[in-house]
Amino acid sequence: MTEAEETLQAFVQQLYAQTPEASAQAAKALIWFLHYRAELLRWNERVNLTAIVDPEEVLTRHFLDSLAILTAIDPPACRLLDIGSGAGFPGLPLKIVRPAWAVTLLEATARKVAFLRHVCQVLGLQGVTVVHGRAEQLGHDQRYRGSFDLVTARAVAALPVVLEYAAPYCRVGGTIVLPRKGDSPEEMAQGLRAAEQLGLTLEAQLPISLPGLDDGRYLLLWRQHQPCPPHFPRSNAAILKRPAGERLGGC
Repeated sequence: MTEAEETLQAFVQQLYAQTPEASAQAAKALIWFLHYRAELLRWNERVNLTAIVDPEEVLTRHFLDSLAILTAIDPPACRLLDIGSGAGFPGLPLKIVRPAWAVTLLEATARKVAFLRHVCQVLGLQGVTVVHGRAEQLGHDQRYRGSFDLVTARAVAALPVVLEYAAPYCRVGGTIVLPRKGDSPEEMAQGLRAAEQLGLTLEAQLPISLPGLDDGRYLLLWRQHQPCPPHFPRSNAAILKRPAGERLGGC
């Protein structure tokens, strides 16, 4: 077993620590992750899914990084929305170790949607819905709006933009968890202003210190304390032209 495999299995075993046969469950999860990696790298030869192609780094920088969310929030069951899921991060690794969660993967690129559906079938994952669409459009769809206990988005956009994508989907009392790295003080300040407009409050900023991920990564936890105003999310053109939280008139 490689060092990255040992690290991933050890962390997964910690996640199962309160359940019987934790070692057996962690070993089974590792098998799923290795199958997942194999399909990811095979598809990546013809479909641009990831720039990370080193097999060891896939385990650390994709799978372990996704599971780091569970160091901040880990309910026994929840409805999770992963916006801009891409090749399935962080939604699918979370589903592998938390099978009771109902996971929705939202992705706008058809080829990535095809991969997500394929890998769910290969792994035999139940309770995963793959939705082909854009976050700023489906955020007004009553099937999804205000429907999720937990919303996440990884490497999708600048902080104020991703908050506007995410808040409409989160139920009142629900949580948005954003894995981040390298946000400037200015971007963070604008994100806090955007949060006020979107009905969010920042509850915590937690560093990620898992093996191989000690490079300044952190998690931002936001609470949806009131419903997101109905005009959000705006069109993508409007979001990019004037992101939420932007100061007007240079003030």
